[in-house]
Amino acid sequence: MFPLTWVSHGSRPLHPGAALGSGVAAIGMLLFLPSAAEANPDLGLVPGLGGAAWWMVAVVLLVQAVAVAWTGRAPEVVVPGLAAVALVLIPVEPGPAFTFTAVAVLVSVFLAVVARPARRLWGPLLAAGVLLATGQFLTADPRGVSGVGAAGTGAALQALLVIGLPLLFGSVTAARRDAHEARRLELAALRREQDALLQAAISRQRTALSRELHDIAAHHLSGIAMLAGAVARQIDTNPATAKHSVAQIREQSRAVLADLRRLVGLLREETDAARPVETLDAVAGLVEARRAAGAEIELRMPLRGEAPGPLAQLVAYRMVQESLANAAVHAPGAPCTVEIGEPREGWLTISVRNGVPTSPDPGPGSGFGLVGMAERAQLVGADLDHGPTLDGGWEVRLRLPLGETVSTMCAPATLPEVSHDPRAHRR
Repeated sequence: MFPLTWVSHGSRPLHPGAALGSGVAAIGMLLFLPSAAEANPDLGLVPGLGGAAWWMVAVVLLVQAVAVAWTGRAPEVVVPGLAAVALVLIPVEPGPAFTFTAVAVLVSVFLAVVARPARRLWGPLLAAGVLLATGQFLTADPRGVSGVGAAGTGAALQALLVIGLPLLFGSVTAARRDAHEARRLELAALRREQDALLQAAISRQRTALSRELHDIAAHHLSGIAMLAGAVARQIDTNPATAKHSVAQIREQSRAVLADLRRLVGLLREETDAARPVETLDAVAGLVEARRAAGAEIELRMPLRGEAPGPLAQLVAYRMVQESLANAAVHAPGAPCTVEIGEPREGWLTISVRNGVPTSPDPGPGSGFGLVGMAERAQLVGADLDHGPTLDGGWEVRLRLPLGETVSTMCAPATLPEVSHDPRAHRR
């Protein structure tokens, strides 16, 4: 086919390249026709080069070539119009030269089918085919009844080829273009989906790391703050006890540095395999560390029965750690109770309660502690409740499912609503 050159005018393309190609091809064949007629007298009467009939045919071919450029804008008008304008040649008896008018129709049908769905062009295509067959029949030279039948059959076949071939190739080209566009859009959608999944994964990792960092800082730094306050009171009255508190501050500082190094190691994919994962058995050591820092904590751990899975135990450990840190900050001097209940009906309950503080509350905190506990609980299918007690204290209660149960949710859609009690926002 002829080269296509697209010039876009908004959403209405022009095809000057196709128009130029069809015009050059048709005029070139018209120039060659007299020589071909001399070599083959069976072609019949043809317009003489430079004669009036020849120029008439040339003008029609040029008009058709110009109209081809507008096929993309109005194919319903241009396609039958190209076949209709050729009928003006019938009075000049162009003979075989009339066939050259089909070149522009052929190119225009191809462009039309590529630009518009074929189902919307059946009317214009049918009209163009009828006009082509009529013009070809009227410009033929039938002799006798048999000649009329042959001329009619030839005209119909030519119209079928001129319309059918570009219709077929145009439909294939349009289908391949649409398939390519569909693949492009599908790839673009997949890229957007992958980007969204990546951003979601990054967001989940950031949330997990922020929880870990918050727990590390809240647990150790609250203990260091308590010990520092005790040293300030003991340094003059009881130097030996103050030295012991300073040593505990040093131990707590080393512990927080070790935990921070472990967190950085996780970011570098250099996990410390020798460090065990915190479990319910480690709660006793956590309580002892708090007691050594001067906190009054009662631990109630009955004989162990069926235990939750490792991830659920880590959630429980972090809940106790965060709750004790909150109690130290927002209920200074209050006695605390850590209780791990008996497994019942597939659930294990862990609670942390503190009494009435003996010192003023330093003020509201960030609130990320309770949010982090709620997120962890939802991750393993547990229930988390928290709120004030009847005696003016505070309690955090976690119900863990026994066995390893992990939520299929990638990230919690909604978190349990934090209590409207003003003290909830200080935790």
